[in-house]
Amino acid sequence: MASTGETQPAKHQEVGHKSLLQSDALYQYILETSVYPREPEPMKELREVTAKHPWNLMTTSADEGQFLNLLLKLINAKNTMEIGVYTGYSLLSTALALPDDGKILALDINRENYEIGLPIIEKAGVAHKIDFREGPALPLLDQMVDDASFHGSFDFIFVDADKDNYLNYHKRLIDLVKIGGVIGYDNTLWNGSLVAPPDAPLRKYVRYYRDFVLELNKALAADPRVEICQLPVGDGITLCRRVC
Repeated sequence: MASTGETQPAKHQEVGHKSLLQSDALYQYILETSVYPREPEPMKELREVTAKHPWNLMTTSADEGQFLNLLLKLINAKNTMEIGVYTGYSLLSTALALPDDGKILALDINRENYEIGLPIIEKAGVAHKIDFREGPALPLLDQMVDDASFHGSFDFIFVDADKDNYLNYHKRLIDLVKIGGVIGYDNTLWNGSLVAPPDAPLRKYVRYYRDFVLELNKALAADPRVEICQLPVGDGITLCRRVC
């Protein structure tokens, strides 16, 4: 097709792109100006490896990885948990932010995906901070809730897993995070579908999980045990600071 002479908007190059910005060019500007130049080399390597995986849309975006890394440093996190690991991009971001004796309890149903990123995590010198457990998270969380020694023991918890269980996770995690600690729920703006009309043409998985995300957002907004802030970073992340 011949050129019309009109300038076309630049498309983002971020694999797993979930930005809610209306301008792809603006998002690309953020990545190229503030994110990629400061991205640690191990994270860059893992991002590029993950880009070749058929499920790369599941990965945490580079700007959100940068955000998590800085947040963990700001709150001086040391003992953390991550539910939903995939290849480990957000996990590596967390591990790089924690002190050398920091710990991450990492839960995922698929060790094979985690092992894609593990050599890079090991090369970065932070694998000793990670305790990876394969399997559903809820049974382990129930065991921890039943053990008072785990109550209030986590500084930060990041959840990027099965959206239909987010509320089930919250009911348990609120006891495990310390007062003043933070829980981060990923994908809480869910592809922007939360405000789409009922007859909007949505992908099947987006439509299926939308009601669960809507229910979560409503519950978090009404939960007096936490202060919340919902941010349009990545696909939306809601931070919950436990206050009681």
